[in-house]
Amino acid sequence: MSQAATHHDTHHEAHHATGITRWLTTTNHKDIGTMYLVFSLIMFFIGGSMAMIIRLELFQPGLQFVNPQFFNSMTTMHALVMIFGAVMPAWTGFANWLVPLMIGAPDMALPRLNNWSFWILPFAFTLLLGTLFMPGGAPAGGWTMYPPLVLQTGEAFPFLIFAVHFMGASSIAGAINIIATVFNMRAPGMTLMKLPLFVWTWIITAFLLIASIPVLAGAVTMLLTDKFFGTSFFNAAGGGDPVMFQHIFWFFGHPEVYILILPAFGIASAIIPTFARKPLFGYSSMVYAAASIAFLSFIVWAHHMFTVGMPLAGELFFMYATVLIAVPTGVKVFNWVATMWQGSMTFETPMLFAIAFVVLFTIGGFSGLMLGVTPVDFQYHDTYFVVAHFHYVLVTGAVYALIAGTYFWLPKWTGHMYDEKLGKLHFWLSTISVNVLFFPQHFLGLAGMPRRIPDYAVQFADWNMVSSIGGFVFGASQLLFVWGIVKCARGGEKATAQVWEGAHGLEWTVPSPAPYHTFSEPPDASTIEGGMR
Repeated sequence: MSQAATHHDTHHEAHHATGITRWLTTTNHKDIGTMYLVFSLIMFFIGGSMAMIIRLELFQPGLQFVNPQFFNSMTTMHALVMIFGAVMPAWTGFANWLVPLMIGAPDMALPRLNNWSFWILPFAFTLLLGTLFMPGGAPAGGWTMYPPLVLQTGEAFPFLIFAVHFMGASSIAGAINIIATVFNMRAPGMTLMKLPLFVWTWIITAFLLIASIPVLAGAVTMLLTDKFFGTSFFNAAGGGDPVMFQHIFWFFGHPEVYILILPAFGIASAIIPTFARKPLFGYSSMVYAAASIAFLSFIVWAHHMFTVGMPLAGELFFMYATVLIAVPTGVKVFNWVATMWQGSMTFETPMLFAIAFVVLFTIGGFSGLMLGVTPVDFQYHDTYFVVAHFHYVLVTGAVYALIAGTYFWLPKWTGHMYDEKLGKLHFWLSTISVNVLFFPQHFLGLAGMPRRIPDYAVQFADWNMVSSIGGFVFGASQLLFVWGIVKCARGGEKATAQVWEGAHGLEWTVPSPAPYHTFSEPPDASTIEGGMR
């Protein structure tokens, strides 16, 4: 950075608000990114504690600890909190921190909107978590909110709907901000095909959010009017159709899966070339593959609904379209493996999580292919096989990428190196326990155990006990992650500007920790090769 820019930063460092005022009123992309990440970490532990209740109840057959209504509330709330409160805000936190740094922009394009889109979330989740204390209890109709079951929710129902609306408003505002930032504020020389893949995957994710979240908003509003205003959108007695809700919901729900996983592809595409010390294999094919996945995600929604009685032609179409999505996803996996091939690889904690992401996410992808084949899905549908599949995609996929990215950029954020031994202990405990937790659920599902049940037949007892033990260890091992972050933030070995020997990109040209204001003079990005990511 030039002397003038350094002076400019020092001037600003001295003049931004401090204490609670700073966090309430900040429009700085780094502060807002930090708040998103801290909020999502809190939500991970709230959602995780709900998962512990689920696994505790399923440790043995019989009703042990909670009543079935509360168990169903836990399965519903666990999903809503993890998807909308943990993973999505975590990705937005990464985007806030990294997108301006990666494209050489001084901040996000719409800083006040950025502040607003974060501060909606604590109110949304106060509404949602408050339902646990209302007469009739929290929502217990599944996170998909299928009628007529969800319409039996007690006083919590409107709070659920408005919480979902608030979460959606936050997501749309964040998505608009990222699109505006990337298209209007790139540094000179930063062409679209030189963008880091994390930025590319976030642009595509932002368009998915803008296209799909209003569909969810429409569906839950129709539920609201069915409940309180006498409409019959989904009420067969009034000429409606409950299956129509499933179509509308999954038209949002399948793109949502890619909203949760696409930024993970970007993280893996940043970390693997760094520690393989090679440019990313097939940069442009990765960009086109991500765009193809996003397009195809809108035409496969009914593969969640093979058992509702749709026409044969519909089942065939959705089966073929689903299997087609495996092609661009396979391109990505191939490119990551090709990047590692004959690289000078080292195995720091971010790389360990990134490699585990590639291997374990691929397992989730293969089980997804199985579920996409209509005749066999009739057997798998609504069993624990589905639970195993989507947790391999979202835990060893999205969450592992989030953890990898945290270890990778934490020195840039804090200015200190994390404890490598603690990071590796966290990795090995997590990776062994997460497979003990979720892999046996494939066996349970294939043997016929339904999902979302608080009690089960005795033949499922052994694998459920194994799964629960894995769950308790996996949950406990995340405390090591928090300790590692706290320890790193409080001090430790000073991080250099580049941090990692093989790292390329504009974020590695600013000091560690990144100054409060960066790029007061636009950097020259013309020398960066897109293939480095």
